[in-house]
Amino acid sequence: MSDSDGKKTLGLRGAPRSGNVKQSFSHGRTKNVVVETKRKRVVVPKPGASKPGAGSATPSGDPSRRPAGITDAEMARRLKAVQAAKARETEEAERRVAEEKARAEDRERRRAEIEAKEREQREAEERAKQKAADEERQRKEAEDTARRAAAEAASAKEAPKQEPRSAPAGRPAPTGDAPRREREQRQTRGKGRDDNRRSGKLTLNQALSGGEGGRQKSLAAMKRKQERARQKAMGGSVEREKVIRDVQVPETIVVSELANRMAERVGDVVKSLMNMGMMVTQNQSIDADTAELIIEEFGHNVVRVSDADVEDVIADIEDKDDDLLPRPAVITIMGHVDHGKTSLLDAIRDAKVVAGEAGGITQHIGAYQVKTDGGATLTFLDTPGHAAFTSMRSRGAQVTDIVVLVVAADDAVMPQTIEAINHAKAAEVPMIVAINKVDKPDANPDKVRTDLLQHEVIVEKMSGEVQDVEVSAITGQGLDELLEAIALQAEILELKANPDRAAQGAVIEAQLDVGRGPVATVLIQKGTLRQGDIFVVGEQYGKVRALINDKGDRVQEAGPSVPVEVLGLNGTPEAGDVLNVTSTEAQAREIADYREQAAKDKRAAAGAATTLEQLMQKAKDDENVSELPILVKADVQGSAEAIVQAMEKIGNDEVRVRVLHSGVGAITETDIGLAEASGAPVMGFNVRANTSARNTANQKGVEIRYYSVIYDLVDDVKAAASGLLSAEIKENFIGYAEIKDVFKVSNVGKVAGCLVTEGVARRSAGVRLLRDNVVIHEGTLKTLKRFKDEVPEVQSGQECGMAFENYDDIRKGDVIEIFEREEVTRTLD
Repeated sequence: MSDSDGKKTLGLRGAPRSGNVKQSFSHGRTKNVVVETKRKRVVVPKPGASKPGAGSATPSGDPSRRPAGITDAEMARRLKAVQAAKARETEEAERRVAEEKARAEDRERRRAEIEAKEREQREAEERAKQKAADEERQRKEAEDTARRAAAEAASAKEAPKQEPRSAPAGRPAPTGDAPRREREQRQTRGKGRDDNRRSGKLTLNQALSGGEGGRQKSLAAMKRKQERARQKAMGGSVEREKVIRDVQVPETIVVSELANRMAERVGDVVKSLMNMGMMVTQNQSIDADTAELIIEEFGHNVVRVSDADVEDVIADIEDKDDDLLPRPAVITIMGHVDHGKTSLLDAIRDAKVVAGEAGGITQHIGAYQVKTDGGATLTFLDTPGHAAFTSMRSRGAQVTDIVVLVVAADDAVMPQTIEAINHAKAAEVPMIVAINKVDKPDANPDKVRTDLLQHEVIVEKMSGEVQDVEVSAITGQGLDELLEAIALQAEILELKANPDRAAQGAVIEAQLDVGRGPVATVLIQKGTLRQGDIFVVGEQYGKVRALINDKGDRVQEAGPSVPVEVLGLNGTPEAGDVLNVTSTEAQAREIADYREQAAKDKRAAAGAATTLEQLMQKAKDDENVSELPILVKADVQGSAEAIVQAMEKIGNDEVRVRVLHSGVGAITETDIGLAEASGAPVMGFNVRANTSARNTANQKGVEIRYYSVIYDLVDDVKAAASGLLSAEIKENFIGYAEIKDVFKVSNVGKVAGCLVTEGVARRSAGVRLLRDNVVIHEGTLKTLKRFKDEVPEVQSGQECGMAFENYDDIRKGDVIEIFEREEVTRTLD
């Protein structure tokens, strides 16, 4: 406040101002009230102060007007936080606006799509109604036209022809119904065409909903419909001409297959059978007479065929010369026992197979492919040398191209050598003589050549045509010359086959493998066998599930002269059976069933006993002949068949051996039951009895004998049958142990951590390693430890460590069989 001189005086600024306010009350009363009003303070910035936002954040940047204790930096930080919050609020508001706009657009789009679909559906329904109305109108017009035509034809015949009366003058002539109806039809057709033309596009809704926009009729269907309508209007027949077929009928046929051969619906055939009183389904079989009645009822011709005609589908087809391509030669190694056949083949293919053979004897026919230095591929068949395997060796000669006759230089010609020569001559196969073991001091190759002259085998050194090569499987001497001789002989033969045809091959060996099922080793002779092919082999059939070559690798196909293991059979075939590929599984099953039935009939006709009652009855009839009944179980089919043939040769007029049953696989309770009923022992060749079969055999007193060399089995049976039972080394099984884990120990090798499950384990006893009840190894123990101490024996239920002498292929889960040998006196009951 200042006075008139312009000097400032001390006073109060913004003091309240007073005033009077008149208040009104009810009933006309009033009252004056004195009130004070506060003047609003106006903040005027000082000159030179910065504006808000331009250097200083706000007017409160003035330290005098700032709260106490707030610095410039703190004030600036708070202002930035406020601005960031405002920016976030702005962005959030913009985002919500954008989302709301997008949702609105999406709702609008969905509403438009729904309206479009409903519009298309209404249009489709209208078109369908229009089409139905047009068809109904056309049908009525066609009926009216036909009725008028018939009426006009009848009136033309009855009434004489009259002149048409002219219309009265001044009146137009009547137009009649026909021209008017034609005009209406033209208009309707034009309108319908226009509608169809406009609706030419097929929408997604029409395609999914069916009806007019659904499945469209083909042009041929439309023509057939027009033809039927034309024939119906003219009063003709609309039935199509029936095709008469020649239907082949075997002795039995499945209902679905019969309908397929007649080209009739399966439901119609089943209905006809039900009308005849036979309640059957499409998967059941009917006999030939019933099938003949059905075929005649449907109007077809019956062609009766024999059961043997089912094999006509695998008739051998002669290949054209243009289709033949060169194939590898198949070489069979033959010779006497222990003349070094397998060792010679090992030296050729640089593999070690002898170590896995019991007693150094090849127990199975092996097939291997070898590539020579000259690039030629050769397929070798390794046949066992024992006389009991004669049939297997003869089969090998049937599928082979060249025979390599192995003769030991220190042993010369032996009985099995003579048999091999006879097989090769019977098969008319060229022969190459390999004189082995020439590295021995007492070797005399010239004696071998001289002895061969007695059997009409004249080698080149004796001015003959048969090639002879001096070889040594130990030192490798002469191996290259032998391969050159084989390649030369194969080149002379000019071996060819057609790979582009259905496969045909011969079964070299077959066995029942645990985990893989029946497995057959097949040598392909013609065509190419591929994975997925359907085939029939002997009395079995199947579909190729896998092909495994001689190296253990899976392959997709196998051509001529290639040996493969085939998986996918329904049963175990016999060695020597022929494999043929068929087009369908039904054909393969039909052929296999026919062959199985034919084999049963043949056995029945020969008087073979197939049931226990027949066995006992035949035993009563043959009272004058003493019989030794036995059961034979082997690991592979070829071994079982060879043992059976060896058993048939044992005996004379007073005693003979009867094989009650022979099979492949582990010994089961069924085998024990048959053996117990007939009082026969069970001979296991490289197989073992399962736990239940062992317990049953112990309870019923059935003797189970295990063999790993065929010599011992044949000699034991021969001695028992002839009564020469002086002394025998008998094996007593004293315990079983299961491998729980395998450890590697320095200076020892692999050690098996075992649990003795039965009996006792002794350090001095012999042991065998079993894997899936098949003998893998036989030998002795290197060590038997209990904890860290070497012990002489371990009782049942205790754990121990075992290590085999010179053998390390042990796995977790294998079973160790512990046995002792003793001499016992044998008697023939």
